[in-house]
Amino acid sequence: MTSSSDLRHQFLISMPHLSDPCFAQTLTFICDHSEYGAMGLIINRTCGMELGDLLNHLELPARGDRFAQQPVFDGGPVHEDRGFVLHTEAHGQSELLASHRINEDLLLTTSLDILEAIANGQAPEHFLVALGYAGWGPGQLEQELSDNLWLSCPYNFDILFRMPAEERLHAAASILGINLNLLTAHAGHA
Repeated sequence: MTSSSDLRHQFLISMPHLSDPCFAQTLTFICDHSEYGAMGLIINRTCGMELGDLLNHLELPARGDRFAQQPVFDGGPVHEDRGFVLHTEAHGQSELLASHRINEDLLLTTSLDILEAIANGQAPEHFLVALGYAGWGPGQLEQELSDNLWLSCPYNFDILFRMPAEERLHAAASILGINLNLLTAHAGHA
C-alpha cells in the first residue's frame, strides 16, 4: 500500500464492507491529491450511455462509428452533469483547453474540444469519458484509508484503458495479490 500522502496516479480499491452506494465495489483512479483534498474518476462503473449517444446529445456528429459504442463512465457523485476525459496525448493536436497533466502518460480534460476532436476522428489513442467525479475534502481520504474503506495500489495502464469495465476492480486487487471474493464484508483493524 502506498503512503496516504502520495495517492496521485493510484488506484483506490473499495473494500467489501464499503456500503456507500456511490462507492461500493468501485475502482477509482486518483487524478489529484494534495493538502486541499483529492479528486478521482470511478473507472469500472458505466452510466448506461455510449459515447455515440453523448456526442449526438452534444450535437457533435461523429465521423464514423469507431468509438460510438465505447461506454461512458459514472465518474462519481460530484458534478454528474460535467464531463471529464482521461486520455493519452492527442497526437497532432495543439494543446487542448482545460487540460491538466496528471503524469507523463495521462491528461485530464474538461473542455468540449476533446469531444470535438474525438467526433472529428482526431481522438487520442486511449481515452475514457466520465460524467461526474469523486471528491474528498482535506484529510477525508486519509481518514477513509485509516478506516480500512479503501486499498491503494499503483495504477496500471492496461487496466485503465484496455480491460472491460467489469473486470477492472478484481484486476487491480490482483496487483496487490488480493482476491476480493475472499475478503470479509466486516471492517476491522489489525
